[in-house]
This record gives sequence, C-alpha cells and structure tokens, in this order.
Amino acid sequence: MADHTAPPHRLERDPIGEFPVPAGALYGIQTARALETFQISRLRHHPALITAYVQIKKAAALANQRAGVLDSLLAEAIVRAADEVVAGHWRDQFDLDAFQAGAGTSTNMNVNEVLANRALELLGFARGDYGQLHPNDHVNRSQSTNDTMPTAMRIAAARLSRGLAAAAEGLADGFEAKAAEWKDVRKAGRTHLHDATPLTLGQECAAYAANVRRAAARIRAQEPALVEIPLGGTAIGTGVNTPPDFVAFVVPQLAAITGLPLVPAADRIASQQSLGDFVALSGSLRGLAVEVSKIANDLRLLSSGPHTGLDEIELPALQPGSSIMPGKVNPVVAEMMNMVSYHVIGHDVAITLCGEAGQLELNVMLPYVAYALLESLEVLAHAVTTFDVKTVRLMEAHVERCRSYAERTVGAATALNLELGFQGAAEVAQEAIRSGRTVDEVMAERRAGKAGTGG
Repeated sequence: MADHTAPPHRLERDPIGEFPVPAGALYGIQTARALETFQISRLRHHPALITAYVQIKKAAALANQRAGVLDSLLAEAIVRAADEVVAGHWRDQFDLDAFQAGAGTSTNMNVNEVLANRALELLGFARGDYGQLHPNDHVNRSQSTNDTMPTAMRIAAARLSRGLAAAAEGLADGFEAKAAEWKDVRKAGRTHLHDATPLTLGQECAAYAANVRRAAARIRAQEPALVEIPLGGTAIGTGVNTPPDFVAFVVPQLAAITGLPLVPAADRIASQQSLGDFVALSGSLRGLAVEVSKIANDLRLLSSGPHTGLDEIELPALQPGSSIMPGKVNPVVAEMMNMVSYHVIGHDVAITLCGEAGQLELNVMLPYVAYALLESLEVLAHAVTTFDVKTVRLMEAHVERCRSYAERTVGAATALNLELGFQGAAEVAQEAIRSGRTVDEVMAERRAGKAGTGG
C-alpha cells in the first residue's frame, strides 16, 4: 500500500538558507534553486555533457580515494552512482535551463547532488542526509566548477566532433562515388552564373568531395587541443585544495574511463581563463557549414526546373513540393542543409562573442558555449548524414541535357585562344551568342569559308 504520509518536499540547507526540494528528487537544494530561478527557455544541455561530467566525478572519487582524502566506502558509492547515470539511469534529474548562472555552477552542483543522493541510497541512507555524504565535501572534493565544466565540455566536444567528422567524410565518399559514376558526363562549367569552359559532372562532384574532406580534416585537427584538460586546476588553475599528485592520477584515470587520449593542460590557468579551443572548434564547424551550404546551393541550381531551369541533375522526390501546385517537387534536403548551416554559423558568432567576454581568470560564458557548441556538433552531423544518404547518393544525371549544355557553352571558345588569340576567340564567342549557334558550328563555318577561298 502506498505511503500517503510522506511529505511532498524535504528541506535542505545551503549557505543562503533553507529551501524545499521535492521529496522524490535525487537533486538537491542548489539544483532546486536554479530550477526556480532560471525558467528561461526549453533549451537543455546535451546528454553528452552530463555523461562527461559524471565520468569526471567517478575519476575524481577514485583519485581522492587513492590519495587518502575520501573514505573508500564513500568513493565506491559515488562510483556506483556515476556508473548508473552513465548507463542511462536518472537522466530526468538533469533538467536545468541552458541559460543559467555563469561558469556552470548550477550544472556542476546538479551532478554533485544527484550522485550524492544516489550514493546515499546505495549506502542505506536517506536522500538529503548530507552528514553522511555531502555533494560539495565528497562528490566535489578536489574540484571546482571552473575546472570540471570546461573539462566536461572538452570530453563531450571531442566525442561529438569525431561523429561529425565521420559524417562529413561519409558525405565526401558519397560525392566521390558520384564522381566515378559520372566521370564521362560532359557538361558546361559556369562562373558568375554564365557560361564557362566545359568539364564533367564527375569532376564537379570530385571537387565537392575534396572540399568536404578538407573541412572534415580541419574538425579532426581540433582534437589534440580539446583533450588537454584543466582538471585539477580547481578555482583558478592553481590547484588549491587538491592533494599531492592528484592531477597525475586523475587525468590518466579519466582517460581510461572515457577512452579518450586526455592529457593535463600544459598551463591550467591559461586553459581555465580562455575558451579559445572551443572558439577554434566552432570555427571549423562554420567552415564545414559554409562548404556544405554552398554545395547545397549548387545542387538546387543544377536541379532547377524541370522545364525552366538548368535541369542537369535530378534530386530524389521525397515529398510533394506544394500544397496548391500539383506535381511540384522541391530540393527539400538541400534546403534543410542551408538552414542548418545558417544555424551553426549563428551559433559560431555567439560562441565567438562568448570567447571574448571572459574576465581575468575565468570566462563565465561556459554554459551557453556548452549548449551552442554541442548542439551544433550534433545537428550538423545529422544534417550532413541526411544530405548524403537522402540526396547525394540518390542523385541522377540528365546526361543528354548536360551534353547539350557542354556543346552550347560559349566558354568553349577558350580552347581557341592558342589558335586565334584572345581577341579572335572572343569574336567567335560573340558570333555564337548572336547567332544562337555553338562555338564549334561557328568555327566549322569559318574554316569552311577559308578552305573555299584557298585561305
């Protein structure tokens, strides 16, 4: 039978005073205060940030146990609680708004409190019985928000950037497959949206592949900086309140837990006062977004029509394109790719401004950067994969249309420069434009005329 006598709330105390916490909550007073204060948006931090944060707490508990500053029984309970969260349990206890107090203290305390209360339960105590195991004194021992938040962000960003780079490389593979398939499909090149010299559709796609692959490489190149973590720096990077050799043990421990090649930051003070590595990663995302958005624009142009556009390629028909015009099909995934790219570029602008906004030993804009950067990494990865699978690999070439344009492009006159000189070739091009004939047809007529006069 349900116990209806249990109070709906428990009272907890922090340095400000008492505050009610829902009786069933694993989080505690500081999380409850933040939930009440920051009801700003529906935006929440990426689950990868919480996973990384919990893994930091596990590594710290083991390091503190080894250093003799945390009782083994308490350390083991914290580790068990952390493992449960990493496995996917208790995730509903992490519901703070992405827009919150600077630095991420609310997020850090949310993690500390959930792990403390779950560890208390595992030890047979009640939630909120912090005399036995305390969020600050035990779960947060040898740590600060100021070193754990950027460390969690680095871990989460490194993981998600690998996924994004792989998605971009998959898109490059898709374009390379089309390059091989269309290596003999001649078409008109265009510059300034006007006729240029011919090339093949395969060459065009090979160029797309190369540019996407370079953008992916720039993203992968950010990882060595990301995996330099400031953990152990505590408040401002000096390591106050950490036992001797804490960093020497906790960083390799965290590397083993996460599977990432984590190393201590060469200068923890520098690492904690700067968001430069996150700004650089965001810049590489912007670079990829610019490349794929430009390509999406190209595919929209090349597929325009079918009767009044270029119509060189056909994109897959994924849904009706109009609620009123029958038969209309639009380049919907390419349009989505544009919108996601603009979203990522917008986040990059905000992240850049946040990187500039730090003061002295701390940049307090960490919570927003964590939200914006990790969301960009995930959304761009999903968009790029969708673009690859649902558009690029399904494109079809209109071979005859491409051949017709290749024959009719005025840019073909460029091949006559060596024979006629630039001015002579320009005259042929102008005659082709005036008469509506191809460059080859104009030249054939000229050569026939010369042959007839014995020239």
